[in-house]
Amino acid sequence: MIKIEFDEKCTTCKGTGIYVGMAERDGYGVVCNRCNGTGMVHFIHMGEEFSGRIKREDVKRIVKKNPGIALGGDDLDFGGMNYDKWFEGCNFPKKSEMRNFVCPAWWYANGNLMPKWDECGRGRFSECNNFKTKEKCWERFDKEQDNKNV
Repeated sequence: MIKIEFDEKCTTCKGTGIYVGMAERDGYGVVCNRCNGTGMVHFIHMGEEFSGRIKREDVKRIVKKNPGIALGGDDLDFGGMNYDKWFEGCNFPKKSEMRNFVCPAWWYANGNLMPKWDECGRGRFSECNNFKTKEKCWERFDKEQDNKNV
């Protein structure tokens, strides 16, 4: 076991020992209940020392992320890759996104690969006019990525 222990400035009262919030006005303050007025919090973390990633025996396939879809069953293609290959250090192969269920904008939302196409709908990804034909969006995405890598 490892133990990390130190004193840190209380973030609630910013080290003053006195808290002033929305209910304290006209020069009033209250004793900070996080640090009990000391301005300092004693932090202790106990943990097990890391000696390497531990292999799971209950996982066969993994996806890079999950945008909120229940995963399971052998009859549906959720993309991803073989867990053993990932554990060995292999990268996710091209086209391993959850393409049957999401569009490129949904999969790469808020990332640097997220398409910023004018045709993309606003609001929920699944309500975009193009969502029913998302395979066309994936074709366009693949072409654009291939052109970037030339």
